[in-house]
Amino acid sequence: MRACQDGRVSESWDERIDEFWESADDGRPADTLAALAELIREREDGDPAALYEWASVHDFLGREAEAIPLYREALAAGLSGDRRPQAIIQLASSLRNVGDPAAAIDLLEERASDAVTGAASQAFLALALHDAGRIDEALRVALRALAPTLPVYGRAVAAYADELVVDREDQPQASSLVAEGNLG
Repeated sequence: MRACQDGRVSESWDERIDEFWESADDGRPADTLAALAELIREREDGDPAALYEWASVHDFLGREAEAIPLYREALAAGLSGDRRPQAIIQLASSLRNVGDPAAAIDLLEERASDAVTGAASQAFLALALHDAGRIDEALRVALRALAPTLPVYGRAVAAYADELVVDREDQPQASSLVAEGNLG
């Protein structure tokens, strides 16, 4: 919080950004852009957080092609903290949405779960793999991300997911996992 000239306490820029997102309305794009533009003007040109928020609002409004260079600019400008992993995932999602799943895969393939986004990178990677026609890999990634969250059967789901990367002719039958005692 900071003090205003009249002695009142105002919210930080990040708090006002959070408030903006709580009330953002994709049904009123002009108003939404204008409201965020007002907040963005408070930051210096090239500010990574401001660039990220501006990219995010374009993405939110379905303007992914406009968001992509803004995400890249924010990342190149040194975007850090909680916004960085979100920007990478959102950039990848936008790339996928404009028909470039290969670029999305490149961004997400080596990305691990983190405290900010959890396994979201793996969910978006699975979507990009699916769009690239790599269906078994997409399912494998999704199941591997899901397995650790399961209270039971996590080991079985992980094992089945691992089978998906083997050529179909060489895959063991699911029943072989049961016979080998690998279900849990």
